[in-house]
Amino acid sequence: MDFLQFLSWTCIVFTVGMFSTGFNLGWFYYGMLKKDATLVIVNSIGASLQSLYILTYWHYTKNRRHVSTQTLTGIAVLCAGWLYFSVILGQGDTRLAQLGLVCSVFTISMYLSPLTDLVEIIRGGSVERLSFPLTVATMLTSTSWTLYGLQLQDFYIMVPNMPGILTSLIRFYLFWKFASTNQDKPSYKTLQI
Repeated sequence: MDFLQFLSWTCIVFTVGMFSTGFNLGWFYYGMLKKDATLVIVNSIGASLQSLYILTYWHYTKNRRHVSTQTLTGIAVLCAGWLYFSVILGQGDTRLAQLGLVCSVFTISMYLSPLTDLVEIIRGGSVERLSFPLTVATMLTSTSWTLYGLQLQDFYIMVPNMPGILTSLIRFYLFWKFASTNQDKPSYKTLQI
């Protein structure tokens, strides 16, 4: 197995583990345009899981009207995006570059969104708000995608995953700095199943 194939599989495995939220359909379409099976596989799985999460939430919520409105709004935005990238933009490098840029912006914002919590964690001196397993998963996922993008020389894959590495390193440092003195109880939020 060559290195690119290994990276492809690590991207799939780690990212599927991260799909509790996300922007899958943009990256799915980007993968389709580039004919990149790794992007297509991982994001079709992610979109399927996301749909399952939404349907499950809708089934159990008491406020179905609100959830239905939010879901339909999301579908309308996705349809508008598809219309723009498929119909308005011509085929070729411009469409791929603009879609890659949009996907990159969403990925960067996803990785940088925990920074607001980090300020509160530093002020409070406690990492109880952080999930250690999620931090590990973010580090593995963002590192594998960065290396995959580097191997493909695709900056739209490589660059937006670098903030994930950075924020994971910051969180690891905070876990180390604010480690619990009571070893019977973890100082971080555990994974709840």
